Amino acid sequence: VQLQASGGGLVQAGGSLRLSCAASGSIVSWNVMGWYRQAPGKQRDLVPSITSGGSISYVDSVKGRFTISRDNAKNTVYLQMNSLKPEDTAVYYCNARLRTSIYRPAGDYWGQGTQVTGLQ
Repeated sequence: VQLQASGGGLVQAGGSLRLSCAASGSIVSWNVMGWYRQAPGKQRDLVPSITSGGSISYVDSVKGRFTISRDNAKNTVYLQMNSLKPEDTAVYYCNARLRTSIYRPAGDYWGQGTQVTGLQ
């Protein structure tokens, strides 16, 4: 299974970006997909997540600005980021907890990071 993330970049404060994360490979089912971010010198934190049942959660600092969504047919999750702030600057990683076999429990998979930079 591979997770391919894309969509990062440089944006002025107040601008928008959309990240995509496409999962490929042998996927039986998935439990939850989410986006983490890691700023220099800080730990990696979960930002938003979405379960297979559609439950969504956001960290307080992005509520009202970021929107996570998914396209089940494409095994893709999106993160629409609006009103970006300099403090949103980080490397963003997509994560999926999914099953590749009915005989194995779900495992965690990570995409490569994509840099998001919000300029002053």
